[in-house]
Parts: sequence; structure tokens; C-alpha cells
Amino acid sequence: MNIRKHALSTALLVSGALFATGAVQAGDLKPFNATYKATYMGMSGTGKMSLEQTGNRNKVVLSVDALLGSATYSSVFDDNGGNWKLVSSTDHRKFVGKKMLRTGAFDWSKGEARWSGDVKADRQGPIKLQAGDVDPIALDLALVRDVKAGKPLRYRMLESGKAKSMNFTVAGKETVTVGGKSVTATKVVRTDNGDELAVWVADGYPVPVRLRQTDDGAVTDLKLQSVN
Repeated sequence: MNIRKHALSTALLVSGALFATGAVQAGDLKPFNATYKATYMGMSGTGKMSLEQTGNRNKVVLSVDALLGSATYSSVFDDNGGNWKLVSSTDHRKFVGKKMLRTGAFDWSKGEARWSGDVKADRQGPIKLQAGDVDPIALDLALVRDVKAGKPLRYRMLESGKAKSMNFTVAGKETVTVGGKSVTATKVVRTDNGDELAVWVADGYPVPVRLRQTDDGAVTDLKLQSVN
């Protein structure tokens, strides 16, 4: 996937979409449970995103179940007075006749990130950590936060032994439907060699109200149904 093997996963849907550039006010993130309607190349599925907190530790999980299999991506980070630091990430996918599991570990005492599991030797790291680094699922919540705050949408994303610049532009306002209700959302877009990642953010929602990725002609679409 050229744009993001993140919040939306390769043939399946999501790996997904917290620690963007700069500090945020402590307490901005609160526990939630969200459900999505997922579509990949015309096939329907269901998606769930949740955030759990234990002390200053946060765990965000994005999972998608579809006809061809399932994908779960988790991201763990510490919130130290508004400064968020990645702790670990997991990318677990199950397809017909195939499984894949990748784990990322972010060691701030050494200032490096490493990956294990189903990762090629030359993609295991280390990569030098930088303040504000995001992982794929972290990117989703970082966009929600920064669009609402009017901040620049520029990030460095770490995934499977690679660091990639992820810069988005605001494409305007659109109306989306969430659980039968019309909602005005800000659409932000990133393009890469003809592929596109679009994310919709709306006031009053802690998660993207829609995510759509076009990758080599294949379209993956997640539409928020409910959140509490």
C-alpha cells in the first residue's frame, strides 16, 4: 500500500488511523467504543475502534471483519503530561489460508524503534525515534485532534521498519451520515502516485467519521455508525 498500511489494511481494510507533532493538553483523549460499516471492493464488513486507559497508558484497537478474513491493529502509548510516546504496536491479519503478525517496540531510552514477527530482516530496524512520531492507527486520532485545532497536518509515520512523511491538505466541507444523522465534516486528503487517502473529521466525534483509501484501483471505505 503506497499511502498507508494503517488505519486501513491491505487487501482487507484497516491496519489503520495520537502522537502527532507537538504536545497536546492532557485529558484530550477519553475512552470510547466506535463501530464502522466497512466496504472493500464491493464486499461488506464491520469495523470497531476502541480506546482504553489505565493510568497514563492508552491502548487503541482497530479491528475489521470481512468475508475474506480479519485485521486487527493496536497501538499503545503513554501520556506524560500531554506528551505522548509510542510504546508498542501490533498488526495482526488473517486471510484465507494465511496469517500475518507484526509487532513494533518503541524504546525511548535507546531512542529507537524495532519490529519483529512477519517482517523482512532489512525491515526490522532500528529506526531512530523522533518526538511526535505516529504509527498507522495513531495517525487517525492525530488527524481528528489537529483538524479540530487548525494545526498543520504533517506527520512522520513509523511502520514495519520504515519512516514516511504523511502530509495532508484540507479539501473542504462535506455532509456525511452517521447512524442516520447528517453531519458536516472536514475532509482532508493525501495523495501518492495516484493513490489517495481521505479522512473526514466532525465536531463532537473523537474518531474519523469516515475513512476512504484508494490503492492501485482498490477502494476501501469505513463509515462511522456509532460511538460512545
